[in-house]
Amino acid sequence: MDNAGITQSMSRVSCCIDNGPMEGFWGMLKSEMYYLKTFHTYEELKQAVTEYIDYYNGSRYQKRLNCMTPLEYRHYLQTIAA
Repeated sequence: MDNAGITQSMSRVSCCIDNGPMEGFWGMLKSEMYYLKTFHTYEELKQAVTEYIDYYNGSRYQKRLNCMTPLEYRHYLQTIAA
């Protein structure tokens, strides 16, 4: 995976509120994908994580996003902001 598009974001020391959404995502990834499979190589794991992220962003409907996928919700927000 390429980290070129990722920007680290942390608030001040002892205030880890920025970390909460990411912790939740990794928890879902582990329970929905990682713990259910056995990976024999790093490449298999890397491919599975990439596929899960694609699934999560493009196919996994979320109640907190008005039953839209993250990509649909982002598009929706862009259209109402225009």
